[in-house]
Amino acid sequence: MASPSDTPLPGAPPPAPLSPGAVSREAPSPAGSDLSLVDALAQLSFLVHNALAEIAGEYDLSIIQMRLLGVLRDREPTMNALGRHLGLDKSSISGLVDRAQRRGLVTRTVSPADRRAFQVAITDTGRRLAGQVAARFSGRIETLVSGLPDPDRRLLSQLAARIVVADAGRQGIDLRATAGGGGG
Repeated sequence: MASPSDTPLPGAPPPAPLSPGAVSREAPSPAGSDLSLVDALAQLSFLVHNALAEIAGEYDLSIIQMRLLGVLRDREPTMNALGRHLGLDKSSISGLVDRAQRRGLVTRTVSPADRRAFQVAITDTGRRLAGQVAARFSGRIETLVSGLPDPDRRLLSQLAARIVVADAGRQGIDLRATAGGGGG
């Protein structure tokens, strides 16, 4: 919705046209789609969540199990770090890892850095499943953003990444941790 400062003064010249390929920060929106930032992000999160739920169901996974496999694709965190990353308490993360381990998707081993802690790693079976799920999800997201021009898609990706990285930083989560690093 336009604010008073966005409304041109009577008699003011129209804004200069954008150069070809430039990203408009004030792109015209279809009728009825003037959502606030909160509403737009909420609606977008519903679309993404629904896509995740549907794809998870196709593979007999829960969304949190999909997140578990996604996290473990590039790191081997301790149980505590994994719980922090997924926002789960100790008993919830234990149950989640137990179920995934029974399906042969993850392994749990004593941490070489701290014999009191356990590290969790994805198995080859879990990695294959994570790859299949990621490919399906990528296709679904591509469909969702197919109407956006490439510069808008890049901008959306950059802004989303900034939000995710900032939030992880506030929670003390290192998104750069890799396999064997134990972070996470």
